[in-house]
Amino acid sequence: MIKNQISDTGNSLGTFHDGTVCGRMPYIMESSGTSPKMDLRIIQAHEWLSEKYSFVSHDWWPVAGDASFRRYFRVRVDDVVRIVMDAPPEKENSASFVDICGRLRKAGLHAPKILEQNLQDGFIMLEDLGDGLYRDLLSEEEPEALFDPAFGSLAVMANEVDCSGLPEYDEETLHDELALYTDLYLVRHRGYSLRYRQRNAWMKFCDELVAAALEQPRVFVHKDFHSCNLLQTEENSPGIIDFQDAVSGPLSHDFVSLIWDRYIAWPRPQLELWMEQFRRMVAPGIAADKWIYYCDLMGLQRNLRIVGRFAQLQYSHGKPGYIEMIPHFYQYILDALPRYPQFAGVAEWIGSDECAP
Repeated sequence: MIKNQISDTGNSLGTFHDGTVCGRMPYIMESSGTSPKMDLRIIQAHEWLSEKYSFVSHDWWPVAGDASFRRYFRVRVDDVVRIVMDAPPEKENSASFVDICGRLRKAGLHAPKILEQNLQDGFIMLEDLGDGLYRDLLSEEEPEALFDPAFGSLAVMANEVDCSGLPEYDEETLHDELALYTDLYLVRHRGYSLRYRQRNAWMKFCDELVAAALEQPRVFVHKDFHSCNLLQTEENSPGIIDFQDAVSGPLSHDFVSLIWDRYIAWPRPQLELWMEQFRRMVAPGIAADKWIYYCDLMGLQRNLRIVGRFAQLQYSHGKPGYIEMIPHFYQYILDALPRYPQFAGVAEWIGSDECAP
């Protein structure tokens, strides 16, 4: 995240590809000290905002983004720092972002306020929620100060956020996500194909994971509710971002997304304390052991999906760097599988030298 680096470059000059000199143009300002860069999308967004406001800074500072084609920038607009989202319309659906943002805010949750939108060109200006990422603030000593309000937000999502009309996190989708693990991670990344007996065990395993997800109450699911998408804010904390892929899905999904964080591995007793705390908040009618089962199997499905997705990002989308994050997610898979004897046929090969990262 970029902090306290918003300024204006003064009489900046840019050069078009034909060599002619242009006037004061907006630049992407990198924190690494490299030379500022011109960008046609940023020029277009600057022109759009300049039609509405008397001052739009020529310095556009990148803010940490996600695995999509969206980009985020900090820019000063009429003496207030804002976030501008650049989502090329041929690659991203900004209408979904606007829709989900409205649902969250209507329920009283702190999604960023949309200040301006240009969906035709793929630009949205948002309030700036700051730099207090949960990822940077979480510590093993005092996680409750952050997790308690996050659990509260999850409870609101489950009970109050409208999920009508959202894509269904259904049987087909859940199975397709698990196939990312075998097709992209095992075959493409590890060069390993399952034998007949292994594939039979895998199919039965996937069937149980999916059945456990479908048994649960259907609620609003953020889909990426974790420490990189939550910010501690002065009012109505946490701020919630990266919600545009929300679906109607299993109650446990966003909860396990939060507690099985890729930056901190929490001990099992702590995880089960949180499971019970959240069960009492949102599902007191579900037996405690059944809720643990739901959480564990949802966690397995999610982490297998992420392992496959990270391989997909490298090999199908040309986004390097995600492969290096796989071992942490894989460790959860190896920790959870032995708790369920019915998965022994998968556990015997999934942690082997041929398959594990």
